[in-house]
Amino acid sequence: MKSVLAERKTFHPQDIEQRELPTAAGRAVRELAREICSALDSHTGGTAQMARTLTAPEILEQIDGRAGELPDDVRIAMRPPATTAGATIVSRLPLTDEEFGPTPPTWHDAAAWSGEPARRASSFHLDIVMLLLARSAGEPFGWHGQQGGRLVNNILPSPGHETEQSGASSATLLSPHTEDAFHPHRANLLVLACLRNPDRVGTTVSSVRHTELTAAQRKLLSSPTLPILPDVSYGRGHERHTATPLPTLWHTESSGGTEDLTIRYDPAYTPLDDADAEFRSAYARLTAELERVCVTAALTPGQMLLVDNDVAVHGRVPFTARYDGTDRWLKRVNVRLPERRRRAAEADENGYGQQIVAPFRSDRAAPLATGGAVPNRAGAGRGPATAGAERDTADDRGPIERP
Repeated sequence: MKSVLAERKTFHPQDIEQRELPTAAGRAVRELAREICSALDSHTGGTAQMARTLTAPEILEQIDGRAGELPDDVRIAMRPPATTAGATIVSRLPLTDEEFGPTPPTWHDAAAWSGEPARRASSFHLDIVMLLLARSAGEPFGWHGQQGGRLVNNILPSPGHETEQSGASSATLLSPHTEDAFHPHRANLLVLACLRNPDRVGTTVSSVRHTELTAAQRKLLSSPTLPILPDVSYGRGHERHTATPLPTLWHTESSGGTEDLTIRYDPAYTPLDDADAEFRSAYARLTAELERVCVTAALTPGQMLLVDNDVAVHGRVPFTARYDGTDRWLKRVNVRLPERRRRAAEADENGYGQQIVAPFRSDRAAPLATGGAVPNRAGAGRGPATAGAERDTADDRGPIERP
């Protein structure tokens, strides 16, 4: 499915919320991660096997049981974005470009390196850091078919994927999108942490609450008209599932304005040609507005971008990958905010058979419901660390992903 977005390299920046991890809090996160790694090594004689997915019971117990030991400043910094921009930059996570070695050529290599004793002190250690931070925000989860079910994903350019609409691309604009927009159990919050970005490649964020649409356009886009299909990274097999029409926009209250507007948007995988001219016109206006209000965040090592996946869409500007070990490298974690409720109708969606890996989920069977998108977090260190999946069948997911 083609994207309706132009490959624009210039954007209209707006202010974005800025936070900092206090020095003591950043140090505490890294020190706790080191303690957990040491405890795991002592208990198992090595973490290489567990590093594959980070879902071994020993790791889950350590993360869930000890995240609550972190200073309150960590949880304050990692709370969901507090402004209508739907995004926040958190700075001063203590790390340096030099400690991680070269940027891997693929996520497979990044995952393999995290299990090597010589690299464990940096790569695997930072994966534990990411889970501690994400657990402070809510409930980290992954996808069975994404990067081998790993809870922490590596986002980096890969040879042969330069022009795809995926996180492994580089030479093309990665169109703004809701992460995993096709699925009812998509993340409420994305955490993107920068390890390396020497070319200052920008991540783009656009808030639906900054857009200007007419009441008639919002009404059209709030009607379940077209499905959103799984993107290229999910491989084949989704065709056997019913494609359910979804609303692009909806209100969490009854205001009718933009202050409580939420979004589910992925134009590259929405069959717009199947809609009538009036709907396509409203969708085109939304697309233009999301471009108009776009913010570009060029992350530096130690910075994290928190994206409210219910309010903001995100993408990436084009860049030229060198594949020499110095390219942009991010870590990503999907986070569920258990106190945030979605539309009741989403409970009936099939999710195209995609399963989630939800070891920290406190209530796997909780129904979706209409209600406000409340910016609350899960309590770190509370609730059982039980692994589970949301659907009965799973498709093969490809070797690439959307950031």
